[in-house]
Amino acid sequence: MSRAKLILAAVVLAAIATCAWGAESLNEALGYRPDQKLLIINGDDAGMCHGANMAVIDCLEHGLMTSSTIMVPCPWFKEIARYAKEHPEKDFGVHIDHTAEWGVYRWGPVAGKAAVPGLVDPEGYLWPDDEPVWAHATADEAEREARAQIERALAFGVDVTHIDSHMGAMQLNPAYLERYLKVAREFDLPMRGGPRAMVAAVPQLAAAMEQARKLGIVFPDDLIHNLRKEGEPIDVFWKRVLRSLQPGVTEAYIHANLAGDEIKAISGSWADRAEEHRLFTTDPEVRQIIKDEQIVLIGYRQLRDLQRARRKAASPTLAPQ
Repeated sequence: MSRAKLILAAVVLAAIATCAWGAESLNEALGYRPDQKLLIINGDDAGMCHGANMAVIDCLEHGLMTSSTIMVPCPWFKEIARYAKEHPEKDFGVHIDHTAEWGVYRWGPVAGKAAVPGLVDPEGYLWPDDEPVWAHATADEAEREARAQIERALAFGVDVTHIDSHMGAMQLNPAYLERYLKVAREFDLPMRGGPRAMVAAVPQLAAAMEQARKLGIVFPDDLIHNLRKEGEPIDVFWKRVLRSLQPGVTEAYIHANLAGDEIKAISGSWADRAEEHRLFTTDPEVRQIIKDEQIVLIGYRQLRDLQRARRKAASPTLAPQ
């Protein structure tokens, strides 16, 4: 796939979000002023390992994280699913997963290898990156696996509040993106969009915007993604980003994880993950920046409530799955 196509697919969601509801801004629809800075801090990769689960729980209970998304195929899914069931007030979504990127710590599809053979690599796991997924699996298989993961989360008692796509597999490929929208529509769930800054570069998105409007999907106006400068320490990056946040609903995703032998054996990015846990749980400067910038922290449940209220108003007999 060409770089141009990847960029186009990546920004479709952000462009749709910008005008999905016509003249009324998402801020106003949620009951806020249009000039306010609303921020969702989402913890990606819950369920990936025990240290990720413990960090996510800590950050949700004692820190600034407002929602998290669970990797259902991973070995530690049941632990975080049990917590989510026992704490229905917390916002947990599904981090739809079509890849298993680590060298020795891998996992396979929830739907089963026979149901989604194109998603499975020669070793029997999900492919390690997006490109081989797109090269070997059909959009039907991607949708089948996405649906299986959401259904498993629901079966384990998770009150799923939203969806996003691990490594962007369902957002960076136009065929998969179509199925991503379809799944969000069918389960009546809000979803992760794309970076606002890229929208202006692709004006030919009117048709996609109209389609999303018709589907009635809600998602943030902006996404903090790919803004870290080369060599920039992770703490400097996040403090810079928070100080420059713009009005509207923005999602920032982090990968909080406890430092320890487990994550060190899994990922070369363990130090950044441990630092993100610290930054968004106990760092006083991060809290002060949020206060000084008058940033309002919200969760995905508010977006889901809005989406379902609008759906119900439009079709009173249509209930979410």
